[in-house]
Amino acid sequence: MPIENAIKNPHELLENLNELHPSDIAYSLKKIENESEDDFFYVLKEIPDEILGEVILELPDNLRDDVYEHLSSQRLSDVVDELDSDDATDIIQEIEEFNEEKANEIIESLEEEDKHEINWLKRYHEDEAGSYMQTELFSAKLNETIQDSINRLRQGKESDELENIHQVYVINEDKKLIASILLEDLIIFDFNKTYEELLEEHDEIKFKPFVVHDKDHIDEVAKLVEKYDLNVIPVVGYHEVLVGRITSDDILDVIEENATEQMYQLAGVDDDFEHEDNLLTTAKKRAFWLFLNLATAILASLVIGLFDKTIEAYVALAILMPIVASMGGNAGTQTLAVMVRQLALGEIDFDNSKDAIKKEVFISLANGFIFAIVIGIIAWLWFSTALLGLVIALSMIINLFSAGFFGASIPLLLKKMDVDPAIGSTVLLTTVTDIVGFFSFLMLAKVILL
Repeated sequence: MPIENAIKNPHELLENLNELHPSDIAYSLKKIENESEDDFFYVLKEIPDEILGEVILELPDNLRDDVYEHLSSQRLSDVVDELDSDDATDIIQEIEEFNEEKANEIIESLEEEDKHEINWLKRYHEDEAGSYMQTELFSAKLNETIQDSINRLRQGKESDELENIHQVYVINEDKKLIASILLEDLIIFDFNKTYEELLEEHDEIKFKPFVVHDKDHIDEVAKLVEKYDLNVIPVVGYHEVLVGRITSDDILDVIEENATEQMYQLAGVDDDFEHEDNLLTTAKKRAFWLFLNLATAILASLVIGLFDKTIEAYVALAILMPIVASMGGNAGTQTLAVMVRQLALGEIDFDNSKDAIKKEVFISLANGFIFAIVIGIIAWLWFSTALLGLVIALSMIINLFSAGFFGASIPLLLKKMDVDPAIGSTVLLTTVTDIVGFFSFLMLAKVILL
């Protein structure tokens, strides 16, 4: 039963736990925490271990830290024991960040098999596919019959050891991944046959799996899942040995995180600091980018200062200047957003970027001519001077051309230099469009009007 509105009454929430998804419970808990911290922890303690882990993982970072600190090591151990290996590892690593001793206590209280899996998954870097995989999967050996494997699957489901199973991964004696067969295909075959017999009778391409390696970058995995619309993808390690799988919910989290990070970076905001309780820390981080913006604004003002005599002679220029800069900045931001997104999706790179740059320059020039005519006529009628209309029209074309060219080029150059294109692109582009806009407008005014 999904809910659109949060349940803010603690007792009402506990009464409806069985009907709610963990995401809905977490959403209600956030609202309860805003009203009363005591009620928040009261509800938290009453949530069964079977779903508490999933609820915790749906909470914001700052609330999760409070939960880890408040709950005992034994309670957290019971919670972790109910989770899939990837989610259990996430919780352990989050606890380690502020209380390594508590994290170790939790790990030591787990069964040996769970302990081994978590310690194994922890060794992967956060950007590697291995850090997102879970070790729980359904596999079968070549010499096993389909009926025997189905019986094992039934037992795994009854004991809640396996969830979200969509296919069986066929492996050889060395645990090397051979094939991937969807359950909907499996049920039409003769259950008395072995998987080896099944594969011999059918085209190998039909059951050839999409695979990623445990050391692959998770962004590349996400692109593969998106491209081929996969619900789950197997992960192999050394010698193509099957080690785990990555499910679509984790890929969606990766996509969301990347999109959020790009949005923040384009605005000069650091996602890592936006969830901090310390407002001073967040303010300092934002101040760094504001300082850069101040420096570029001063640079643009120096350009204006070069033409102070021109502005004194023609006051109308001061009124029209912001229009040129604003139009250039907005046009450049449009181009920048498109290019950064295409780079993130892998649709373009530095080597095949010529067509993309041409396209953006053409669009910017087309818009430049259209708005040059519009603003030229407006300036002419406003100040009763045709030459002033000509000046701002020519400047509009020049600035929108530069906005398209540099809006497309700056992210590509940053990518070539191994710098995230989303970081700093906005500051550099704003500097270019302001300087080109002011300089072209005032220089043309000096030449044509004076």
